Amino acid sequence: MFESLGDRLQNALHKIKGYGKITEDNISDAMREIRLALLEADVNYQVVKEFTATVKEKALGEEVVSSIHPGDLFVKIVKDELTELLGGESEPLNVKGSPAVLMLVGLQGSGKTTTIAKLANFLRKKHNKKPLLVACDVYRPAAIDQLVQLGKQLNIEVYQEGKKDPVKISQNAISYANENHYDYVLIDTAGRLHVDEELMDELDHIQAEIQPQETLLVIDSMMGQDAINVITGFHDRLPLTGVILTKLDGDTRGGVALSVRHLTHVPIKFVGVSEKLDGLDSFDPERMAGRILGMGDIVSLVEKATESIDEKEAEKTAKRMQEGKFDLEDFLSTLKQMKKLGPLENLIKLIPGAKKMGLTNVQIDPKQMAHIEAIVLSMTPKERRNPSIIKASRKTRIAKGCGLSVQEVNKLLQQFDQMKKMMKQVSNGNFKMPF
Repeated sequence: MFESLGDRLQNALHKIKGYGKITEDNISDAMREIRLALLEADVNYQVVKEFTATVKEKALGEEVVSSIHPGDLFVKIVKDELTELLGGESEPLNVKGSPAVLMLVGLQGSGKTTTIAKLANFLRKKHNKKPLLVACDVYRPAAIDQLVQLGKQLNIEVYQEGKKDPVKISQNAISYANENHYDYVLIDTAGRLHVDEELMDELDHIQAEIQPQETLLVIDSMMGQDAINVITGFHDRLPLTGVILTKLDGDTRGGVALSVRHLTHVPIKFVGVSEKLDGLDSFDPERMAGRILGMGDIVSLVEKATESIDEKEAEKTAKRMQEGKFDLEDFLSTLKQMKKLGPLENLIKLIPGAKKMGLTNVQIDPKQMAHIEAIVLSMTPKERRNPSIIKASRKTRIAKGCGLSVQEVNKLLQQFDQMKKMMKQVSNGNFKMPF
């Protein structure tokens, strides 16, 4: 997300880094680049004007401490103002109710039903508690079926009463959640236009009756600046507690994310980062500003690893590496753990300095990962524990078993052998960087 904007801003800041002093003349080109980058990313014109004016004023008025390079100071000012533009501090969900009730609203086609399933999955993983999905979209054909199917995929129960009154369904669902000890109730409402008086009245009625802790507007980030009008329209009729931006991983310039809080005063609480059911991230303005400016997001990287990796399994594998006993069984286990983290190219982008190292354009073919797994799974347990016994006849059998060539089996075994040698060097303290 924000790749194009990030590149433009980083290029502008790179020019400033070489200056020994900040003056109006030597930052004028960079300020122009920043202004154009934000406008091309579809950030609201008034927001851009205020942002650049504030950055310029602070940069020229800042007393430069002798230990801080002027260029670094300018980068810090841009990051701080970008963080402020995105909302300043992250605003966590209010999930203190018993059960906590969250209602999702939005236009048709914004991805609301998929998003509510992602949110239920996120809450279950994050807080290790029990969510209940509630089907209150009684107008769109197959909306209830869609939510039921998503619930089955995630093993999360869906409460539904068919095409009845959404207010009654919501009330009954909360009673059901109380009786069955659910921690969260997530209500999926029908998509509607904010100018549709009848349907907006229905939302008012639902909100008044169930009094949710959170009323979240799901909005497609690819709408661009039209999203601001939609957010304002909903917020005027139905006090919103937050926004979820979907499709921020798609072909979007991302400007709406930089305009929402400033123009509507409604915080962004989540962003959709992939089509998968775990593709929802909580929104943190400071981390996002760092990612846009190429500073990485090591906190998110650690959080993803903590959520996905089995700590005991990782410790066991690390110990075997140190003892020089790492085999293809361990390799397969490590591969499965890595797959839980999501696409590796997305994780690489979270590493600070990834762009400078030329890693941001790395493309890792998921098919290649699948091929490696298929080869290892086609081996016997004895072969995985002792790869040195895999000679010509065994290689032929393994290749047939996984539907790949003997050359690909050879390649994997060679790479594994090289990796083991490198691990041995590291554990002995003899490893030298190859440059």
